[in-house]
Amino acid sequence: MARARRFDWDNLRLRIASGVILGAAALAITLWAGDAVFMVMVAVAASVLSVEWAVMAARAGPARLAVIMTAAVLGAVFLTYIGHPAAAWAMVLFGTLAAAVASHGVTARRADAAYGVLYVAPACMAIVWLHGTRQGEGWTVMLLATTWAADVFAFAVGNALKGPKLWPRYSPNKTWSGFFGGLVGAAAVAVAVAAGLMHLSLAGAALIGLAAGLATMMGDLWESMLKRRFGVKDSGDLIPGHGGLLDRVDGLMFGAIVFAAARMIVRLGWAH
Repeated sequence: MARARRFDWDNLRLRIASGVILGAAALAITLWAGDAVFMVMVAVAASVLSVEWAVMAARAGPARLAVIMTAAVLGAVFLTYIGHPAAAWAMVLFGTLAAAVASHGVTARRADAAYGVLYVAPACMAIVWLHGTRQGEGWTVMLLATTWAADVFAFAVGNALKGPKLWPRYSPNKTWSGFFGGLVGAAAVAVAVAAGLMHLSLAGAALIGLAAGLATMMGDLWESMLKRRFGVKDSGDLIPGHGGLLDRVDGLMFGAIVFAAARMIVRLGWAH
């Protein structure tokens, strides 16, 4: 069983500063820069995530996998942006197969290379699609705020109340108290954003917040398990105090899928 590490409080200020700068930039682009610039932001992030995955999955020679995975993910993102979802999913399938073939000789498990495309592309596609829908800026802000709230409340409540560990084998510092704190925080922030920016019932916003909060924490745990599989502490060292970009957006990637599904349900008139 993994032993819980003492939190590095000396690093907290750096983590907060990095998070605030990145968060402010993301919110500004989401609200005011327009769909094209937002798509470019997501494309840049998708490229970084693809490279980080390639380095973890194919440490003997990541360049070939990084190029193929980046091309596939960017192709899927662009096709989603211009309104061709079927072609975008075809690109994901092609990229998955190409990544598996390209990983020959540089990774022990071709499935790891192939899974990278399936891990990164759908989340990036979901975010681009969400932003381009009616009230897309509000939906995207609610996605960002909800996932951030899940992380912050889980950390704060977990450190304050402590208690039984959530999944000590893969993430020894997370607790059940933090888990429920994250759920409550995500739901509360989703309601607050919906009340201020959107035409969405508060009850519906609370349900979406709960689902996205759960997905956010599942995404965090899933990435912890993946890093354990690859034998790495962080996905990279791009962001001071956080590690790689994947370490920062692992929960957001899962939350984006939940928000895209919720947006589709509301768009089809199944909920209000």
